[in-house]
Amino acid sequence: MSDTLETPLFRPPHPKPRTELLGMMAFLRAVRENPLNMWMEAHFEEPVVTGEGALGRMTVVSDPAGIRHILVDNAANYRKDDLQIRILAPGLGRGLVTAEGDEWRLQRRTLAPLFTPRTVTGFFPEMVEAADRLVRRWQRRPDGRVVDAALDMTRVTLDVLERTIFTQGVPKDPDALGRAITRYFNSIGRVDPLDIFGFPDWVPRIGRLRARPSIQFFEETVNELIDARKALLASGEPAPRDLLTLLLEAADPETGKGLSDIEVRTNIVTFIGAGHETTANALSWSLYLLSQDEHARARVEQEVDEVLGESPIEPYHLERLVYTRAVIDEAVRLYPPAPYMSRTAIADDRVGNVDIPAGSMVAIAPYVLHRHRRLWDEPDAFRPERFLPENRKQIDRFAYLPFGAGPRVCIGASFSLQEAVIVLATIARSMRLDLAEGHTVEPVQRITLRPRGGLPMRVTQRVRREALVEA
Repeated sequence: MSDTLETPLFRPPHPKPRTELLGMMAFLRAVRENPLNMWMEAHFEEPVVTGEGALGRMTVVSDPAGIRHILVDNAANYRKDDLQIRILAPGLGRGLVTAEGDEWRLQRRTLAPLFTPRTVTGFFPEMVEAADRLVRRWQRRPDGRVVDAALDMTRVTLDVLERTIFTQGVPKDPDALGRAITRYFNSIGRVDPLDIFGFPDWVPRIGRLRARPSIQFFEETVNELIDARKALLASGEPAPRDLLTLLLEAADPETGKGLSDIEVRTNIVTFIGAGHETTANALSWSLYLLSQDEHARARVEQEVDEVLGESPIEPYHLERLVYTRAVIDEAVRLYPPAPYMSRTAIADDRVGNVDIPAGSMVAIAPYVLHRHRRLWDEPDAFRPERFLPENRKQIDRFAYLPFGAGPRVCIGASFSLQEAVIVLATIARSMRLDLAEGHTVEPVQRITLRPRGGLPMRVTQRVRREALVEA
């Protein structure tokens, strides 16, 4: 199939950049309702934009060299800012996402062996089983039935986590866990003005109050899992070699120190909440984009048929599913799971020609970066071809940050990508999903980037070419 782009490019929905600055009240409303609405035309045109606002001096960096300086070359000068910590810590605790300094370095060193290529490949069968289970569930339903694809992607990624983190099962209904995660992100993901203005934690926040039942559910579920597994390990009976066991046995290679019960719990909550959410959203957006581009969908289906045939999917297939992987890469370019990250400068610095005073905030927004007009050709168009191996080398490493970069690059990136390719290929092999008639898709930022109100899609079984030939 040709790589030429003869068909019109699909430009998926996104908020139109603003041309005028927002006043204080309008800014606070935009940040709370959907932070994607606050970006200006200049952010998509200029490599560095700086100004004063509700958060004080803010510098938005979309220059790859400047991003490398902040995240790699001078990373020690930039810590996670207080606003991020105030929003994330109530639910995720002091795990990898929120920890800083020596606390973070200890956890990172200790957890790194859990995500080596060999360990991640070892989870391949569990990912395949979860994907197959999803397709079988769809096949049992009448053709053409509408499902919430975003919810089903949450279910399949939670199924993967259940099979890889806690293989003895969840003590509560997995669907209830999925609903709790969704409620958590919808509640805590609305930025509260009290957090923006730095009010103390004891002042009640509406989002935190709404998220409290979900957070309590997380903690009770994880505590039961940890207690049961520790009892099994203490008994001397064989224990599953899943991530929960590996976490409990993990030790810092430099000091030999293991993780505390609190650190184990907060990192499991992180894997459940943040880890599953990124993959579920990547899959949701991939399915939506394919439903709107027949050329891309046909190419994925052809690739899956040719690479897999009638054989079960195996690890060696992944390197041949290049277009399927390119669709996922393009989906997380257009809709990055983590659309925004920020840091506070510890000491004075300089990025390009812009001074960064100590104590000021620096923002790197993958949502903006991935649509920047100086960095991408047709930045708002869906073009998976840009991520094919022969084209990918033209993309600057620091112009594409779906999983961050530098010392704090997402530890589970390879886990997430392996899972996403397996699930998308498994779906494309047997099923087609089309957006339900009359539904308007809108991206909304709730810490992660998800489709507002879910993603209703009509599911039908695919008639493969081989079946047509035999008929």
